[in-house]
Amino acid sequence: MIKMDGLIDGFSDLFGEQKLQPWQIINNISSILADKILLLNNTYDINNGIAIHKTAVVEANVILKPPVIIGPKCFIGANAYIRGGVWMMGHVTVGTGCEIKSSLIFSNSAIAHFNFIGDSIIGGHVNFEAGSITANHYNERKDNRIFVSYNGQIIEANTQKFGAI
Repeated sequence: MIKMDGLIDGFSDLFGEQKLQPWQIINNISSILADKILLLNNTYDINNGIAIHKTAVVEANVILKPPVIIGPKCFIGANAYIRGGVWMMGHVTVGTGCEIKSSLIFSNSAIAHFNFIGDSIIGGHVNFEAGSITANHYNERKDNRIFVSYNGQIIEANTQKFGAI
């Protein structure tokens, strides 16, 4: 079992003692976020599975597909595409034209313009420069199984999509 607190500070503060591997969390992120949305307070505007903190800024032409939680003082630049299953903790910046799907992004991280983040768990204080791509699928090889290396052990994820931790 991958110990997420050893990789991302404060992970268990939000998710408790998870009994799921990281890719299992991502595979179940829609139902996890739907439950989390029910626990949010009135500092969020909540509508049809989309929760936006009242201090967040969402610029023009941003597409949000539920479930999505946008935390305090987050900024999402124009024309971003936020697909279902995304939680941005506080002070996350997403640049113009980014696409993010099925991902957790912890506080104070920045995803610069024209990036793709998919099926990933991004810790706090992480910076993705412009044009970065976090691949979440192996299209270019016959065997497209996903394996994760952790503490010298190779673990098969038994999933077709998983990006990064």
